[in-house]
This record gives sequence, structure tokens and C-alpha cells, in this order.
Amino acid sequence: MIDYTIAIYCFLDDYLKISCPKEDSRRKISNAEILTTVLLASRYFHGNFVSARMYMCQHHGMAKLNKSNFNRHLHRLSQILEFIFIALGRTLKELNTESRYLIDSFPIAVCKNIRISRCKLLQGEAYRGFNASKKEYFYGFKVQVITTSDGIPVDYFISAGSFHDVTAFQAMNFQLPQNSELYADSAYTDYELEDLYAEFDKIFLQVDRKSNSKRPDTPAQRFLKKQYRKRIETTFSEITNFFPKRIHAVTPQGFLLKIILFLLAFIFEKVNPFSAT
Repeated sequence: MIDYTIAIYCFLDDYLKISCPKEDSRRKISNAEILTTVLLASRYFHGNFVSARMYMCQHHGMAKLNKSNFNRHLHRLSQILEFIFIALGRTLKELNTESRYLIDSFPIAVCKNIRISRCKLLQGEAYRGFNASKKEYFYGFKVQVITTSDGIPVDYFISAGSFHDVTAFQAMNFQLPQNSELYADSAYTDYELEDLYAEFDKIFLQVDRKSNSKRPDTPAQRFLKKQYRKRIETTFSEITNFFPKRIHAVTPQGFLLKIILFLLAFIFEKVNPFSAT
């Protein structure tokens, strides 16, 4: 874990020095230390910032900062986290020479269904969604994720739980290289959108067809789509392994921030050579 921590800190420190204004020299904790701490929390401590702060203080000499100040500093850096994700995604797309991508969604509940009426974090029927794979309702968010064929996330979009996959997909503002293939399940069926992406962006949507589809697949196409889509299901399982039984947050913004941190921690896990230590 020590080598992993140092590698993450060095990357973040270099990125922040290049991309952000110079920090106040009077601060006890740098932005790189804060971001390293929360990424470690997401990777090794199931999102528990307190445990990660204790580890950083004991093993890496980070100055102590009370919980309130730490969280305020973190929320000021939320936009930087999004920029880091975008920068990593752009680099991974450039390295993905086969230009094959996968898209799917997974639900994240903020509470159990029996507690919906008492939920203070979110309110409204828009957050009540249906998880088709488990055939159950949930209350929270749905995360759309685009990954490489190796299962490394390069883009994401978070919507309320009730949003259908194709509706969220229509709202996504993603950028893939020309002549890319994007594999999706039948929930993303939108013939008009497929034609628009193919004509103007040279992005070819390979959607798994239903039996009554107007554009049926050949047996070979069905086989290939099924094989490629297996990877993203494994990816979601690996990401959610980082989650605690319940993601603790006081505000919706804090909850969404933790989701982004889990995604980033997973990317670093995949691309960091010290991830196994």
C-alpha cells in the first residue's frame, strides 16, 4: 500500500502543479495530500475518510486536520477530480488502439426501500428505479459507464434512478475517437441516435438486438456482442467491491463525490503498477 500511495501522490502532485494555481504556502495539507487520502479511502477503506486520514498521518507524516476542515477542502476540489477523470479518460482513449468500447449502467441505492419515506439525502419519485438484473426496485442513482474492452472506465454519467438507460445515453456528452465501436445491450436501442453517431461522429453503436428488432443481428454478430459485453459486467462487480454496505454522505453532492472517487480509485487500480502491493 505504501508504494501505491507514493505513486498516486506523485501523479496528483505533478498534475496539480501543471494544471492549477499555486497553493497557499501557509496551508498545513496540500491538495495532493487530500486527494491521495480520499482515493486511498475509496480503494482500501471502503470510502471511510477517517481511517484513510489516520493511515496518512501515521505512515506518511500528513498533518492532522479536523473532519470539518478536511471535508470543506475536499468539496472545493470536486471539480478538479472531474478534470482528472477527463484527463485520464482522454489518455486511455488514445492508448486504446483497437477503438472498441463498452457501455452499461449499474444502480447505487442511498437507502433500503423500507427507509425511503424517512430518507433525508434524496426526495422524490425520480430517484426510484428498477434493477432489471436483480428484479428489484431501488432508491438512488444510476451510473452510466463507458469502458475500454479491457474494462477500464473512460467516461461516466450519473442520473436519477428512474432514468431509462437510453434516456441517460441521449443526455451523455461523451467523445470517442472516430471509427470507434461502442457495444451496448438492448436497453440502448435508438435507431435514430445510431444513425446520427455513425454519420457525423463515425462512432458505430453495436447494440444487442431484441428478437423483434427492425435491425436483427446475424448469429455471428450476436456472438461477438455477447462476448464483448461480458467484460463490463465484471468491471461493475469489481468497482462495487470497493463499496461499503452503505455509502455514508450528508448531502447529495457528497454522495456523488464518493461515486466519482470509487470510479477514479478503480482506474488507478487498473493502471498503477503498484496496485497489487
